[in-house]
Amino acid sequence: MSGLFQNIGFLQQGPFSIPRWEALFSHLDVLGQGALVTLLVASLGLALALALGTVIGVMSTSHWKILRGIARVYVEFFQNTPLLIQVFMLYNALPMLYPQVMIPVIVIGIMGVGMYHGAYIGEVVRAGIQSIGRGQLEAALAQGFSYVGAMRYIIIPQAMRIVLPPLTNQAVNLIKNTSVIAIIAGGDLMYAGDSFAGRYGHYGPTYIVVGLGYFLMCFPLAVLTRRLEDRTKGV
Repeated sequence: MSGLFQNIGFLQQGPFSIPRWEALFSHLDVLGQGALVTLLVASLGLALALALGTVIGVMSTSHWKILRGIARVYVEFFQNTPLLIQVFMLYNALPMLYPQVMIPVIVIGIMGVGMYHGAYIGEVVRAGIQSIGRGQLEAALAQGFSYVGAMRYIIIPQAMRIVLPPLTNQAVNLIKNTSVIAIIAGGDLMYAGDSFAGRYGHYGPTYIVVGLGYFLMCFPLAVLTRRLEDRTKGV
């Protein structure tokens, strides 16, 4: 009987007690708003990362040494410094450069994850371009295509089949990395959950639900990545 009473007491007063779950579910709209911010930052950040990554990937395979050098510096810097430091740099540097402009933290978050993952996507695009036979580029140039035109119409469309699985994997990582903007009060899912937990002390249930929210956003993309990889391998 004493064990039963202890279990009942845990359900009523423990870190995962029923009242804590009830309080959390009565404020799910707060987490929902944070999830929408996370999706916004992730989608726009991914668009920026794809644009930057494509440019960096093309520059990395260019005939011009200076373009390859610029691309290499970009990739090495963003891959070898923590994303958190990069976000802090943007958060503190942009207001100093443009003191008359109020830059929303969401914009800083989009720039942060976009520029960071742009370096990784650039390496993915570079590897995809290099996997296409050099003769195809030379043939396109011989037919009168410019380097950019050959990349756009001949090389990159063929490379997409190869780079699509790792690009999808980068999208998963980008969604998870949006949580760093909670440090600068970005209003994302992590920030909303942490603020709620700190205000009411319901840490256990809140972090479980927040983690589940990220899982629901990332898991479909993770499954898609595996299917694309299997298709590429001909499984």
